[in-house]
Amino acid sequence: MASFLDKLRQLGRPGEDDYTEVDLGQFEEMDSSSGLILRFADLAKVEMLPEIKQEIYSGRILLVDISGIKRDKDAMDKALGELKKAVDDISGDIAGIGDDLIAVVPSGIRIDREKIIGGTD
Repeated sequence: MASFLDKLRQLGRPGEDDYTEVDLGQFEEMDSSSGLILRFADLAKVEMLPEIKQEIYSGRILLVDISGIKRDKDAMDKALGELKKAVDDISGDIAGIGDDLIAVVPSGIRIDREKIIGGTD
């Protein structure tokens, strides 16, 4: 009978067999199949548009810095027109953030243009 009581006492206690090692590195690595990815693009020349549009067509969320192209109005108008067309092609959304950033999101995500805090300037 003592062995039965000993077994009952051991049931509630954790042992070495109750734990397994987990490699946390597997959770830190991300690849493109992990879901949505936020990318940052620096649009300094119109020649950079094909790479940025490829990211848009890949379904990435982009923050595009347009400060480098703002000085050339014709180039900026062309770039914004092409970005808007690419966003329309994928049924995404595009919005300006401040003076130098543009947010681009894929289909299924919308950009809320109302500020949470701060109101109007």
